[in-house]
Amino acid sequence: MNAKVQLSFTEITRRLKRMSLPEVDLVVGIATGGTVPACLVAYQLDAPLTLTQVRFRDPTNAPQYTTPVVVAPPVVGASQQRILLVDDVSVSGQTLAAVKQLLIDHQVTTLVMKGEADYVVFPEIESCVAWPWHVQEQAISP
Repeated sequence: MNAKVQLSFTEITRRLKRMSLPEVDLVVGIATGGTVPACLVAYQLDAPLTLTQVRFRDPTNAPQYTTPVVVAPPVVGASQQRILLVDDVSVSGQTLAAVKQLLIDHQVTTLVMKGEADYVVFPEIESCVAWPWHVQEQAISP
């Protein structure tokens, strides 16, 4: 099994700062994996943030359901037409597509840290990533 790529908050924020991101009225983060990336992007864009929750994959990245299940739809104001939908990783695109379907009357652009989207922060990374916001369990010696 390949080792995970290690990325720091510094590397991620530097890469985000170099990107030319679109002007948006709202950033929508897909919880839980996309929560921290969406916060970083919303801060950089000085844009409001809301979260949506979707259940699809388990912690090992295996699908739990046939299709993604939107548990908590995003709260979007009537004037918030330009939306940036953010997740950590897009493997099949199904999660992004499920949320985009709920936002059909809006102009939705997608951003992920890695994978497939309109904006990809680390397009060169194909292997798994040890995201700095994930807590790794470690053995504690007595």
